[in-house]
Amino acid sequence: MNNIEKSVNVARVAGRVCSEITKSHEIEGENFFEFKVEVERLSKIKDIVPVTISERTLAGAEIKVGDFMELSGEYRSYNKLFGEKSRLILHLFAKDFEIKSGECEFMNEVALTGFICKDTVFRKTPFEREICDVLLAVNRMNNRKSDYIPCIMWGRNARFIASQGVGSKVEIVGRIQSREYSKTLEDGTVENKTAYEVSCQKVAILENVVAIEPGKRKSDDREILA
Repeated sequence: MNNIEKSVNVARVAGRVCSEITKSHEIEGENFFEFKVEVERLSKIKDIVPVTISERTLAGAEIKVGDFMELSGEYRSYNKLFGEKSRLILHLFAKDFEIKSGECEFMNEVALTGFICKDTVFRKTPFEREICDVLLAVNRMNNRKSDYIPCIMWGRNARFIASQGVGSKVEIVGRIQSREYSKTLEDGTVENKTAYEVSCQKVAILENVVAIEPGKRKSDDREILA
């Protein structure tokens, strides 16, 4: 395994800034800012990665739309109220960055070690492709908070993870993924939204809690969106 696979929570992204930087919030006099970075896959599909960064990390640097940046940090979550509903917001919390020039390569990798914190959801597409949704609780190293990261696995990884119980300790390596979808509201109107998750390429079970037969759990309709 390389260094990224040994960390509890580390994310590295290289892409092009695609939104203006704006103030997000303030904690104990320290300002935090947010913007989005566009990362292109080999397939030319583009993932959008929301980024949060402290003014102390920025250290006076100016970030503009179109800049190509390399960022490293942690993939985190927090709950945000939208009306009466709470949604899980996912973002790359940047601890270091570099604005690049010239020819640059896109990068998108994340490694997490955490615990399965709700029943996995195993299903098949109309074309019989196997998929499993997993919600991973990742404990932060320096405090008692946890980040809740939706992950998606495919094929044999999906079958493998679907047999693991809540509480199993899991190590995954993948990439941050965004996908657009449409949701029909109660009044019949259609709203376009973006879902964020980690698409997993590697998975390992560090501590097994209970094994079950894949596909025996019911899916639930909890909304984990940004």
